[in-house]
Amino acid sequence: MATTTTADGGDLYYERTEPAYAAADGPDETVAFIGEAGYGAWQWGWQHERLSRGYETVVWDLRGTGRSEGPPGPYSVDQFASDLETVLSAADTRRVHLVGAGLGGMVALRYARKYHRAATLTLFNTAASGEAVEETELRALHSSFGDETAFRESLSGAFSNTFLDSQRTLVDRICEWRSEEDADVAAFDAQVEAMLAFEAEPLYEVTIPALVCHGLADPVIPVDAGEGLADALPRGTFEAVEGRHLCFIEHSLSVTDRVLEFLDRSTTD
Repeated sequence: MATTTTADGGDLYYERTEPAYAAADGPDETVAFIGEAGYGAWQWGWQHERLSRGYETVVWDLRGTGRSEGPPGPYSVDQFASDLETVLSAADTRRVHLVGAGLGGMVALRYARKYHRAATLTLFNTAASGEAVEETELRALHSSFGDETAFRESLSGAFSNTFLDSQRTLVDRICEWRSEEDADVAAFDAQVEAMLAFEAEPLYEVTIPALVCHGLADPVIPVDAGEGLADALPRGTFEAVEGRHLCFIEHSLSVTDRVLEFLDRSTTD
């Protein structure tokens, strides 16, 4: 674990993990995860466990989340992209595969246009414009600040009822992780405002391979926004996923299989 300092003086926390089974003559490849507004690094535990077997990984806390400092807002997607560049520079990353969800997907899109390290994009439940975001549904995912017993209720937009009923032990653990790692109220508000204000610059200029996965029942960003995003990216591929806003956790095995296939093919190419 390590920290680095942003352009405006805040400390960002990140963890860089060496691949478990890297080939001696393989390419120098890194996967960096960029989280959804409000959620801590716990959200990447499922994908990280498998991707870190063959790739170096970087997981970091957005400003105001987890162990990263949260200077007073407002925040912007450009600012988060600059923070990501600071983290990747500190981690000595040369070629990076960006995996982002929601706000994190928007940050990945902006980063790919402004900086030189991005090799691929994997985007979960992301839109090219903040106008596609259902603000009420997004805020409902974090309506339980300071009340651990209410965390479960606020997960109804993130997971299906089937998952919540059948995975009670795991859901309890997720609630514990949220109480420890999620953003506070002020930082979450600033992250939401950054998300709502986002407008992607011309997507035809983002020519790297992109995998766009979207929950069919996502209440925060409608699935047609994900389809439109994939269509607008020159090398975009759309994958529908059963589930809601955190479908990449609920269906982590199949989703991560697809991400690994995408990354391995892109790396080989």
